[in-house]
Amino acid sequence: MPDRDLTPLRIALTAFFALDGFVFAGWVVRIPAIKEQTGASAGALGLALLGVSAGAVITMTLTGRLCRRFGSHPVTVVCAILLSLSVALPPLTHSVTALGLVLLVFGAAYGGINVAFNSAAVDLVAALRRPVMPQFHAAFSLGGMAGATLGGLVAGHLSPTVHLLGLTVTGLLVTAVAGRTLLRQEPPAPPDRVAPGERTPHRPNARTRGLVTVFGLIALCTAYGEGALADWGALHLQQDLHAHAGVAAAGYACFALAMTGGRLGGAAVLQRFGRVRTVVAGGATAASGMLLGSLAPSAWAALLGFAVTGLGLANLFPVAVERAGALAGPGGVAIASTLGYGGMLLGPPAIGFLADLYSLPTALTSVAALAAVASAIGYATRRTEDGRP
Repeated sequence: MPDRDLTPLRIALTAFFALDGFVFAGWVVRIPAIKEQTGASAGALGLALLGVSAGAVITMTLTGRLCRRFGSHPVTVVCAILLSLSVALPPLTHSVTALGLVLLVFGAAYGGINVAFNSAAVDLVAALRRPVMPQFHAAFSLGGMAGATLGGLVAGHLSPTVHLLGLTVTGLLVTAVAGRTLLRQEPPAPPDRVAPGERTPHRPNARTRGLVTVFGLIALCTAYGEGALADWGALHLQQDLHAHAGVAAAGYACFALAMTGGRLGGAAVLQRFGRVRTVVAGGATAASGMLLGSLAPSAWAALLGFAVTGLGLANLFPVAVERAGALAGPGGVAIASTLGYGGMLLGPPAIGFLADLYSLPTALTSVAALAAVASAIGYATRRTEDGRP
């Protein structure tokens, strides 16, 4: 199928990636208001927020099977509808228990759409024969930044109910438009593959499952850093480097902007250097950047380190998910996504535990350590597929 025939499908998938980031970020910025509304303590809120994680992890393990049976395009549309509807539910709750239950639904939709649209993107990347997966993840990052920015602007003017209902309307409109394209088109079959149902083996052998797990570990190492910097970066700048609150708040913004920029240029980088060099160099760059970010004596040097870390990590997760999907289809995407999401969940509490034992700067060096592990894994798997990167 010519590239021009795939352009509408590519645009539609990009819209779903951006919508996912936009909706999730919009919910996150209203967590303080929801906490006040429900009267939850910090500990009780933490338990309720586990509903998002639990729902996502449970659904991720099931969505791969649904995609194989019904197709990744219909599953993406259904999950987008559920995500859009469920984001409006938290402001309607008035107890921690009710909040935890609706967040379980929200997390299930969030986990499901991540596996479904990544599976669809894997098919499209294979058909295009160009490494455009990072650009889809750049759309997610841009959507997240837009959602967080808009949420911050309206937080003082709109109630959580009105704001999140607006996200519901936006999500349903985007799904109605982009979903028509997905539902009208079958997932594209790459030229070197046969029937759509035979794009990937239904029962990967032990070696393939092992490789998928390895790529999932790369995703885990990457997402660990994202979660750690999101929750602990600003505190490190303010507490350890005595930065002004505004400068401290810019820490994660520097990381996120650099990561988005790296993903926007990811296709060109992958075409020029290949997957192995990109993963190895990216992990090494992130490790160097995080050592600077965690151990620098000044806030400005730490901000530079955070930006370098974001640039290094930018393409590791997209490459890992794309390779896992190419090897084992939607099931491979599900495994890599679940491991990656697990890394994002593991990062913040692991940093807190290590900070209690040692110090926060020392704890943040674990991000550098895992980035180096991702680099080493990438190098170790350099000849696993066709003898080429």
